[in-house]
Amino acid sequence: MNVVMSHWAETGVSHCKTVMLFSVILQEWLEAADSRAELFRYLKEQVPQIFCLKKESSPQEEEELMQSRLFLPLECFLFGEDPQEGLEKLKQGSTSSQLCGRVFKEGETVYSCRDCAIDPTCVLCMDCFQDSVHKGHRYKMHASSGGGFCDCGDIEAWKIGPCCSKHDPGAATDECGLEPEIYGRAERLFRILLHYVTDFLVWEENLELSAELQPRTKDNAYYCVLYNDEHHSYDHVIYTLQRSVNCDQAEAQTHTALIDKEGRRAVKRGTLRSCQQARDLIRSNSEHISLQPLRVEILHAAVMAHQTFVLRLGPWFQKVISYSVGFRQAFCQVALETNADGDQPCLISRLMLNDGRMYKGARKIVHELVFCSMLMETEFKKLFAIEFTKYYKQLQKDFIIDDHERSISITALSVQIFTVPTLARQLIEEGNVIKVIVGTVMELLREHLDNNNRFFFLGYNSDKFSRIQIIFHDLRYILISKPSVWTEELRREFLEGFKVFLGLLKCMQGMEEVKRQFGQHIAVEPEWEAGFSLQIQLRHILAMFQDWCSSDDEILLLAFEECHKVLMQCNNQSFHREATNYYMLKHILHVCPYKVSQEPVSIHLPISRLLAGLYVLLCRTGAVERLDDPERFDHTLLAEHPLRCVVLAAQVSAEMWRRNGLSLVSQVYYYQDVKCRDEMYDKDILMLQIAASKMDPNHFLMLVLLRFELFDYFKGSMNKDQDELIQWNRLTEEMLYLLIVIIGERYVPGISHVTKEDVTMREVIHLLCIEPMAHSSLVKGLPENESHETGLETVITKVATFKKPGVSGHGLYGVKKERLVDFNPFFYHYSRSQHSKAEESQKKRRTHEGHDKALCPPVPPAFCPAFSSIVRLLSCDIIIHILRHTLQRAAEDRATHWTEAMIQRALHLIGQALLEEKTQLEESTMEEVAFDFSLKARKHGKSVFLLLSKIKAVPSLEAQKDMVKWVLQMFEIVKCLREKSVTDLLLFQSVQDKEKAERKRKAEAAKLHRQKIMAQMSTMQKNFIESNKMLYDNMPETGTQGGEPVVTTESCAMEHRELCVAIGPHRGSSPAEREVLTCILCQEEQEVAAQAPAMVLTACVQRSTVLTQCRGRIPTNRADGTGTSYPLFMPPELAVGTHTGSCGHVMHATCWQKYFEAVQNMTRNRLHAELIIDLENGEYLCPLCKSLCNTVVPLIPIFLPVYSENAEIIGQHLTLPRWIQIISARIKGLKSVAQDNEGQPDFRSILSYGVQEPRKFSDSIVEMLVVCATTVHRVGLQTAPNEQCPRVPLMAWNTCAFTIQAIENILQEGGKSLFGSLQNRQLAGLKAIVQFSAAQRIKSSQAVIQRHFNDMLGVLLPVIGRKNTPSLPEVDFFHLLVGLVLSIPALYQEEAVDLQPSAVSSAYNHLHILHLVTMAQMLQVLLSSTGTNHNTIHPVAGEETEESRAAAELYTTVSQHTERYTCFSWSYYLKVKRGIEPFLRCAALFFNCLTGVQPPEELFSTAGQMEALCSYLALPSNVFQLFQEHREAVTPLLKRWCGSPAVTKALKGKNPTVRYPRRRNRLIDLPEDYSALLNQASHFQCPNSTDDDRKHPTLCLFCGAMLCSQSSCCLSQLDGEDVGACTAHAATCGAGVGMFLRIRECEIVLMASRTRGSTYPAPYLDDYGETDPHLGRGNPLHICPERYRKLNQLWQQHCILEEIARSLEVVNVMFAFEWQML
Repeated sequence: MNVVMSHWAETGVSHCKTVMLFSVILQEWLEAADSRAELFRYLKEQVPQIFCLKKESSPQEEEELMQSRLFLPLECFLFGEDPQEGLEKLKQGSTSSQLCGRVFKEGETVYSCRDCAIDPTCVLCMDCFQDSVHKGHRYKMHASSGGGFCDCGDIEAWKIGPCCSKHDPGAATDECGLEPEIYGRAERLFRILLHYVTDFLVWEENLELSAELQPRTKDNAYYCVLYNDEHHSYDHVIYTLQRSVNCDQAEAQTHTALIDKEGRRAVKRGTLRSCQQARDLIRSNSEHISLQPLRVEILHAAVMAHQTFVLRLGPWFQKVISYSVGFRQAFCQVALETNADGDQPCLISRLMLNDGRMYKGARKIVHELVFCSMLMETEFKKLFAIEFTKYYKQLQKDFIIDDHERSISITALSVQIFTVPTLARQLIEEGNVIKVIVGTVMELLREHLDNNNRFFFLGYNSDKFSRIQIIFHDLRYILISKPSVWTEELRREFLEGFKVFLGLLKCMQGMEEVKRQFGQHIAVEPEWEAGFSLQIQLRHILAMFQDWCSSDDEILLLAFEECHKVLMQCNNQSFHREATNYYMLKHILHVCPYKVSQEPVSIHLPISRLLAGLYVLLCRTGAVERLDDPERFDHTLLAEHPLRCVVLAAQVSAEMWRRNGLSLVSQVYYYQDVKCRDEMYDKDILMLQIAASKMDPNHFLMLVLLRFELFDYFKGSMNKDQDELIQWNRLTEEMLYLLIVIIGERYVPGISHVTKEDVTMREVIHLLCIEPMAHSSLVKGLPENESHETGLETVITKVATFKKPGVSGHGLYGVKKERLVDFNPFFYHYSRSQHSKAEESQKKRRTHEGHDKALCPPVPPAFCPAFSSIVRLLSCDIIIHILRHTLQRAAEDRATHWTEAMIQRALHLIGQALLEEKTQLEESTMEEVAFDFSLKARKHGKSVFLLLSKIKAVPSLEAQKDMVKWVLQMFEIVKCLREKSVTDLLLFQSVQDKEKAERKRKAEAAKLHRQKIMAQMSTMQKNFIESNKMLYDNMPETGTQGGEPVVTTESCAMEHRELCVAIGPHRGSSPAEREVLTCILCQEEQEVAAQAPAMVLTACVQRSTVLTQCRGRIPTNRADGTGTSYPLFMPPELAVGTHTGSCGHVMHATCWQKYFEAVQNMTRNRLHAELIIDLENGEYLCPLCKSLCNTVVPLIPIFLPVYSENAEIIGQHLTLPRWIQIISARIKGLKSVAQDNEGQPDFRSILSYGVQEPRKFSDSIVEMLVVCATTVHRVGLQTAPNEQCPRVPLMAWNTCAFTIQAIENILQEGGKSLFGSLQNRQLAGLKAIVQFSAAQRIKSSQAVIQRHFNDMLGVLLPVIGRKNTPSLPEVDFFHLLVGLVLSIPALYQEEAVDLQPSAVSSAYNHLHILHLVTMAQMLQVLLSSTGTNHNTIHPVAGEETEESRAAAELYTTVSQHTERYTCFSWSYYLKVKRGIEPFLRCAALFFNCLTGVQPPEELFSTAGQMEALCSYLALPSNVFQLFQEHREAVTPLLKRWCGSPAVTKALKGKNPTVRYPRRRNRLIDLPEDYSALLNQASHFQCPNSTDDDRKHPTLCLFCGAMLCSQSSCCLSQLDGEDVGACTAHAATCGAGVGMFLRIRECEIVLMASRTRGSTYPAPYLDDYGETDPHLGRGNPLHICPERYRKLNQLWQQHCILEEIARSLEVVNVMFAFEWQML
């Protein structure tokens, strides 16, 4: 064998030859008497050679060696031939598995069907869900915590549709499908290898290798292995490693990350001594940080090699098992077989029992093996479940002391076993799993028992306690499906488990008693969370036990008897004094004295409450009649503890327990809260109703008065101080409320004939009576069952109407009007605040509808026979006495002796009694009706009826007047019914109907009267305005508000007939406006004037890629400032621009400076203020609207030109050719500084057409110009502030142009008109930016501006251009237009005098520049369109027009110059017109803001704009005519323009060109169904990582790129700093701004920089109009187009920074989030 191996190792051989070489070895393995020894001998040689002996080996090389030298021979042995051939044969005879069995990773999205799943733990993976019937059902989606697997194919998990199309049971089989020889070899091999795996996974440090694996020579090579724990943080481990094993920080970080991921890591390799030294150092250094040292072991290299191989064997086993059902069965057989002696557990049990001692990587291998083997085979799953249950207690004990999360503990597998209904039954019958689970809990909680054998959790370990609570999940899993058929064995074992469970509840009954604190406040708040945590865990379990009991009458009776017996054992020591007699109205009550306010009381009474629940079930099923001797039950004793609990809650509400601290308040809150109330408060009410139905009503009420400590009060004792009177009043309110609840709350199945659906409907009605609510709010307000369902969906459409949400907020449900009759103001699930809100809401509604404010008690359903005697409470002597006593106090009107709430409750009780009497009288004859409340209420001198008439006049009861009136009417109705006077009754009802009709008529009349008055006022106002139209036209507006401009017109009397032309000699006049603005800080008014102190607009400058045509490519700026690249020329792709936006609020410059200084001083002392605003970059929040700003724009009034009369004459001389000649001469002259300019022809000709003095500005305006320009330059170029930089004016012109383009884009996208659609703030900001850009020559060097003009004009006039001046396809012409128009005044500068062009000169300058640029733009569009469509399209009319002839002539000329001869197409004409329209729209906006000329009416609409645009811009309506009008000047230019090398390359397709009109950018299209996105995320593979760790797929909404966020694998460097994938992507895609959708979290992330970001609701809503961040609710989500459109607007309007700042301002940031790592 050694000869063969050495030959194989030395030579490279093919797969076939390798198999042949192994044949000798395999023959020896097969023929050997002991295959194990032969195989181990082979592993002894090979494993150490491949793993751990070499100091450096690449993972790829290691993998190849392992596959060829280890796994290949094993597979050859398994198949007995070439594995590839054997596998092919196996595939031919086998079928796919019915079960999916996909094991979920942490964070993977899983789906559960609410309609079809047996329980919420039944889930599907993404692929199975997409191919299943459940996609069209009510499904839920959530992120897996890891460790579970897909239930597709499991028929016990689903009611219908158990399989997807891929796992159809028709194509699957459970037969072995293996030949006996292969199966035998598989068993032999699996047995050997599984023993090998088990031995090394449970390896201990001090163990030696077995003789079979012992190497011939033991090298002195060891590893120091460091293990993961949960006591030390990342930083602690990194610090320890740096100090202990001499590694740098990067290496220590790598070690730490792998330790956390795999559970351990070899941190040092060396001799035994060096490893021991490293171990000691690690322990000592880690002890300095934490009291517990890190776990370190020293392992020999050979042991380490075998353990490494064992980890690789796990995936190999999974792969082999997946080949065939037979292999899986063979593996399960071996894993579950016990040895012959039976003294040791099976292999899988050994692994389970050592799970707590294994490291994370080893655990994952074991768990995955269990998933893919035993849990996939029904028979072996049962055997595994029995093994799991056998060792359940030990496994849970190990988990409790383990410090790893449950998701990587073997105990997490319980959900896969206990939730299977057949397995659960079998485990109950054969292993009494209920007893095992409860017994485990009891054993673990035994240390918390006090001397009375009750739990007392003082000083408990919260971590350990939370782990113990997890065990209750297993009990819930076992009970999740109640049996439909009971066997005797099942009955016996269930009852045995139920008794053990009662033992647990017995330890909770009366635990953690509290006693009222007198004198001083309690010193230390007692522990209470543990007890309520236990109660919350038991809540569903208690309900499920009751549900199981209700399915079998025999079980129900036995369970009730057992529960009653245990309760009697608990109640033996309830009282400390003997019973005594209490007297009231000749009634005697014999009970033990007890005061809640003086003696210990507990809020925990699970056995009493369970007994109440079981009793109601007995009544529901009719089994109550089979109870033995029901008279033996002492109902007074049964009601005692629940009554105490209710009284405790009442006294806490009355603030009698204030000195006991917040712990008791919290307990009472949870006692009545939706999380606990159904098994606490509701069951206490239930027990009191049971007692009320069985006891004498007078005795029951006396007991209630005694326990409320109101017995003496109602007997007439009044010798109390003010505080005690207030307490008595509050307690009386609570006592009356309790009586209302006991009598009126009948919506419990068994108490009355109602269904669970009726109960849910009533809950929903009362929640919606508070206010309209969202679906999620309703769900939170309803109790969940064990399947986390509330039943809301089945009833909501019956009781409520849905109002869809807008672009924000959420959908709301409102209660239907016809359901308001069920409203009960004293609904027992209302909190005090909810009661007040509901009462106020319903009174307001009734007033609005024209009804009175009486909130009458609703008619309740009739009690079941067992509870029908409860109504006797309403007609007994004591209740009459209580009501008379209460009303008497109010009639006497002594303020401290009664409250309005008492009277309100008393009136409600009387109403309940009268309704009950009315119902009985209507349904039966008077002789059969024993209920006589109305008769007793009229007896005696001071009867209830008489007192009601008296209190009606009490002034302080004005709010209850309508209710008193209704009660008195009810007395009359009942009286009529008793007297059988039908006539009187009908007469009385008709009177009532008339009163109601009259009230309604008056309300309608008042409404009509109001509408009539408003209509009259509106008509009068219109008439007044019409008759005084001239007055309104000429009246100056004086009031200003919010800093927005208010224009006062000096004179509008003259007829307005002037042309609407913005430029040229025929330019219309600008209105002489006087802007008077109000500073938002000092509130003083000031006129905007050039010489006045500066007023400024708040503004925000930011880089933008909103208009880019090359997303992801941001050009770099040249640092030399030579003016040959951006920002001098904006590329046509608009890769990145500088946008300046304003919120439109105005301040004095001095006020702003003071404000900014104050903000700086205040913000430096504020926590995390740098997250909101960046002070170093000049950021602040607008004082009024809190928008984010980083500069201010000075307000400069529009310059009003004065035209001379010779404008037409000048126009005849100053034609375009002459203008080009004069400008060229001026530029040439300015260049030749060394020469005598006087000799240059035409050098000063430019001045002869008119000059004037430049505008003068105040110093403060000049200062603000510098501030704004510097900010634009700094932000736009991402450079240091430098006001002397020659690129400062360029950036001002660029931001002007880009901002106009962005606004035009918004208007076009929104389908809005070019003028009249902008908001005031946008318009004011735009005008300010244009005027600011035009004023740049005030501070900038004239020579610099002249040079810029020369360079820019070189694009249009190549003769004067530089060598590297870009050609037509390389420039955005609107930026060029703005730059040329705003820089040409610099040409008029003379050495001695500062001049600027006159109005006429400016008019012609603007006209000729616009004409030249427009022609260049048209040519650019034409060149970019050439070659895209060669089909000849003729005009619709069929005949050529002048416009088409001009277009054809231009096309022919261009074709000649470019030597590309193609036939003219009508499409070229259309493309040119469409292509230049955005340019013309931007030009119109620009010249409007520059000159102030009013645009024509057509531009205030959205239709037919081209002709109006041309008219406004002094262009011919046929724009192609420009080339004919200026033929002389343009012909040579056309030739030069078309002859550029860049044009040639573009036409040949060598350079990419921009198509016109440019593409309008929008956010990417998202799928309608969110599950499609989740599916996309589930298939996402990180490009930089191959592991299966949880990833956070994040979608860029700008470009659609899928990124791996918040992951170390995708970190990159940005300016020398580590940043996450999203931050790096935002830098290139959005110029630092990003909008990302985190798919698994279902939330938008907005990013503005590396340090700032915020979350934003995703545009996906569920069917109830709500978003679902982090998929918390898991409902199906669909895109909301309106919200996505709003997100798109947020981006296009450059409001992302503003949104982030506002959200951070609202949210109190305590801990900074590292946005740069996203």
